[in-house]
Amino acid sequence: MALALLGAFAVAACRGDDAADPLISRERPVEQIYNEAVDEQQAGNHARASALFQEVERQHPYSSWATTAKLMAAYSEYTRGRYTEAIGMLDRFIRLHPAHRDVPYAYYLRAISYYEQIADVQRDQRMTQQALTALQDVVNRFPDTPYARDARLKIDLARDHLAGKEMVIGRYYQNRRLYAAALNRFRRVVDEYDTTNHVPEALHRLVEVYLALGLVEEARKTAAVLGYNYPGSPWYQDAYALLTPGAQPAEIDRPGMLARWWNSLF
Repeated sequence: MALALLGAFAVAACRGDDAADPLISRERPVEQIYNEAVDEQQAGNHARASALFQEVERQHPYSSWATTAKLMAAYSEYTRGRYTEAIGMLDRFIRLHPAHRDVPYAYYLRAISYYEQIADVQRDQRMTQQALTALQDVVNRFPDTPYARDARLKIDLARDHLAGKEMVIGRYYQNRRLYAAALNRFRRVVDEYDTTNHVPEALHRLVEVYLALGLVEEARKTAAVLGYNYPGSPWYQDAYALLTPGAQPAEIDRPGMLARWWNSLF
């Protein structure tokens, strides 16, 4: 008897505090429960809405309402910031209803649930990588949907975030004169995250590291790439100043000077 009671309490806990409310769990028509859940969601009572949507499935598991209620419950959990719970619900929805008309949205909401958990670049970026994978899954599966268009924008932001993490680590190694490790990080930004805003700085840092290692020719070639692709960048001007001590800023911007300098490198 005691074990049965503990099991009942555990089920109630899984459905949230509101699930124990007798007004929610009482038996009634599916339309009534579902409509009440929608009203609670619109009123901003997301915990109660989630419990009601889950009650739709519990009481009427074979109704057409139950399938949509699964997805709505996941959305309610997402709006509460309970992303792990939302992802679990969405994984279940996708597994059970792979051909449902709303499955593109389920994939999208799953990706956004990962995306919302992206941490500061100073912290571990495993969640960013998971978000990137989930967002790319949306693009690959549903390329012509509005979900894919938004996913592409968020992919760019996630990639920029990952590049930012590489820069943080690279600068850390550079400051401690661990130049080989720093080179690997900065090169990765240039090679793998070449569409992000961190590339100009990464190229400049490569120039600094090459010079610190005495690899002047490598530094000159890298500066040439920086100047060719980002001629107006302050990072290029800094790199130029490192390679040409005593040059005045006016000389850097003088017409034709950069082209002659690039040609001289090769």
